Amino acid sequence: MDKHNHVFTPQQLRELQMKGLEMAVYFRDFCEEHGLTFFFCGGCCIGTLRHQGFIPWDDDVDVFMPREDYEKLKKLWNRYADTERYSYQITDDTHYTKNLFSTINDNHTAFIKTYQADLDINHGLVLDVLPLDGCPNGKWQRRMQKIWALTYSLFCIQQAPTNHGKKVEFVGKAVLALLRGRKLRNRIRNFAERKMTRYPISQCEKITELCSGPGYMKNEYPREAFASAVWKEFEGEKFPIPVGYDAYLTMAFGDYMQPPPKEKQVIHHDIVFCDLKHSYLDYKGVYYCVSENQ
Repeated sequence: MDKHNHVFTPQQLRELQMKGLEMAVYFRDFCEEHGLTFFFCGGCCIGTLRHQGFIPWDDDVDVFMPREDYEKLKKLWNRYADTERYSYQITDDTHYTKNLFSTINDNHTAFIKTYQADLDINHGLVLDVLPLDGCPNGKWQRRMQKIWALTYSLFCIQQAPTNHGKKVEFVGKAVLALLRGRKLRNRIRNFAERKMTRYPISQCEKITELCSGPGYMKNEYPREAFASAVWKEFEGEKFPIPVGYDAYLTMAFGDYMQPPPKEKQVIHHDIVFCDLKHSYLDYKGVYYCVSENQ
């Protein structure tokens, strides 16, 4: 399926969702086996409540994990998961993904996003895993946490943000122009991550999401909203959502039970190419890393 214009037929979109459901079921079972906490978030959380399944135009699965479990997942996946089928991927000192969070990728599929098409990474269908972090009470500490999170974001993506004002874009470009070395950028990214995650959830009254982009970084959810999970039906399966889902979703999305206008009921990812029956590896030099073969 070539999707340069991001137009999926209803049948193709449903096939995409069912493949995402397969991944979600595997991820759920893996987390239960290893005692890891996660919650459906974003579109999947809304879909659970509003549709008992995927939002009709949604194209992926997103989950939250408390930072402690998020870090455990990083250590456990390659040791215990079926890595022949599903791979764990994150930006680190040797890999660059242009994501701020970790992903689980289906190795047997291709779901090549526009912003990653120049990268030689795993381009399989993705399940996004976003960490939740403690939010400090002090205004100065909170301000510094957001500054460190923005620094982390800048050196993860290594591109100046273009949709948060000219001043932010100018500063981002200036910092990247000044600090060019890969090792230096890695050190700064790792240092910023340590600084922004220094507040354990157990010691904070509120929770925030630091790796979902600047728009969500400002949100401060009551810790009680994520104190436990409630299991709800989703496409005939059961999945966890935060016990305080209303407080979380209202702060993040407003009136989440009201569907958006028709013109906004569209797939939100820019897709270069999608094939659910063949590996992304078949398309290197064709739909990603194209310049290497020119």
